Amino acid sequence: MIYLVITVAIIALVFLVLNFYPALGGKKTQESQRRINESKNFSNGKFINQIPTSMDMKVKDSFKTLREMIKGNSLRKPKGGITTESFDPNFNNTNMVDQITWFGHSALLLKVNGVTLLLDPMFGRSPSPFPLFGPKRYSAKLPIEIKDLPIIDAVIISHDHYDHLDYVSVRKLKGKVKQFIVPLGVAGHLVRWGVDPRIIQEHDWWDEFTYSGLTLASAPARHFSGRGLTGRNTSLWCSWVILSEKTRIFFSGDSGYGPHFKEIGSKYGPFDLTLMECGQYNEQWASIHMMPEQTLQAHLDLQGKLMIPIHWGAFTLALHSWTDPVERVIKAAKQLGAAIATPRIGETVSIGIAVYPDSTWWE
Repeated sequence: MIYLVITVAIIALVFLVLNFYPALGGKKTQESQRRINESKNFSNGKFINQIPTSMDMKVKDSFKTLREMIKGNSLRKPKGGITTESFDPNFNNTNMVDQITWFGHSALLLKVNGVTLLLDPMFGRSPSPFPLFGPKRYSAKLPIEIKDLPIIDAVIISHDHYDHLDYVSVRKLKGKVKQFIVPLGVAGHLVRWGVDPRIIQEHDWWDEFTYSGLTLASAPARHFSGRGLTGRNTSLWCSWVILSEKTRIFFSGDSGYGPHFKEIGSKYGPFDLTLMECGQYNEQWASIHMMPEQTLQAHLDLQGKLMIPIHWGAFTLALHSWTDPVERVIKAAKQLGAAIATPRIGETVSIGIAVYPDSTWWE
């Protein structure tokens, strides 16, 4: 009898968590579901990648990964953490030069033609629905707290994974953001977290539109989505193109390597700056997270002039050493003569200047 009671209690607890725990996100809005059903990228109840993309590991590969996890690697995170640069919240008032600030992982603040954009704003301590048990941020202090950020013209989201769409961050941000621009199916999360539906716009791949004088386009990526035990691939994942009269920027989101990079480069390149995923990869899931050498090749496919590697420097979400991404992509760039900038976390960089930061601050 006691086992039956325990079983029922566990089932009830799981049900309550899945249905009422807000960090897991919300249900699709009616309008969102209508547009999803009409999308040519949606088939049999799920969004699909442009090319076949398997995320199922073979049994022997699973055991290999498990052995590596058990064995451990002291270099997977920095000893003693890292320090970040303090960010000046008045950066908007300095001049009209286009600027970018990396906040670690894939969180970036852009000022383009006077418009302030915040990309994948993960300011939380852990990219997990249960932060107490998830991997912790390397730095004890953020470059800036959300409450001190300037007014944000638009928050742009690449997909709904926890390291890109953070519940606590959105809750703190929503009062100072004019617009949320997200992939199809993501609006429901924001609405559940208290964001006014009137300031949310959802987009499918290849949607092109204007916002505050900028041309924005949602572009393909090779990845997946989902925040819980169910609902995988029921919202879209994407990359983003950001264009002004003088500056062209590409933001990769998360992606495996694929032909979409050349397609985007042909349609919107050349890019003055590419912000490229470079980290949290493994041979077992290379189809959804590029290896550093592939990241550099994707930058070249996009016809990029300068690349900033992102998706590293904040959390350990894979088995490689924490500096492996930046070291390998720099080596690949030197071999092919490509330009890479390596700003410190919190350091503001002006776009279009002759000299970019290239310090090896992680050493």
